[in-house]
Amino acid sequence: MSLINYASREINCKIVYYGPGLGGKTTNIKYIYSKISPGIRGKLISLATELDRTLFFDFLPVDVGNIKGFKTRFHLYTVPGQVYYNASRKLILKGVDGIIFVADSQIERFDDNIDSVENMKENLAVIGLSIIKLPFVIQYNKRDLPNISSLDKLESILNPMKVPYFEAVATQGIGVFDTLKACSKLVIRTLSR
Repeated sequence: MSLINYASREINCKIVYYGPGLGGKTTNIKYIYSKISPGIRGKLISLATELDRTLFFDFLPVDVGNIKGFKTRFHLYTVPGQVYYNASRKLILKGVDGIIFVADSQIERFDDNIDSVENMKENLAVIGLSIIKLPFVIQYNKRDLPNISSLDKLESILNPMKVPYFEAVATQGIGVFDTLKACSKLVIRTLSR
């Protein structure tokens, strides 16, 4: 649920990076933060937990244009990867406008991806949302590693809705902005209706 600030003429949208622990959510956000001009980005805030960290920052993109005379500001969040922090995951999902699921392409993480997708759907249901009605994009990260699942296998299990997907190597920035741009466009399209 985007927030409209009439005083500053801004629409604030929330995009959440969801996925298994150590799959690349934080790497995506840190890469984006490092490449965005300081003049259009907010602070990078990291809330450290005992075993994980949650990151947040906002930025005001220059190229997505205005919606009915309002600038659009995106707030990017990651959820903690460990299931132990499920309450935090639910809290971070509240008010979400779009979700980027970051899947770890490594073969040994295949089941973790499935568990994380199911957890995401359950948490959305608890707060009265459905992935079917939200802008949703999948990123298959770590595509540079030798022990990865095939794209066909990942797609057949993780993407039955056939949402946009991107292959990525977040540590190198490959696919990072493509993924964000696709999700941002879906959010803007939803808001413009």
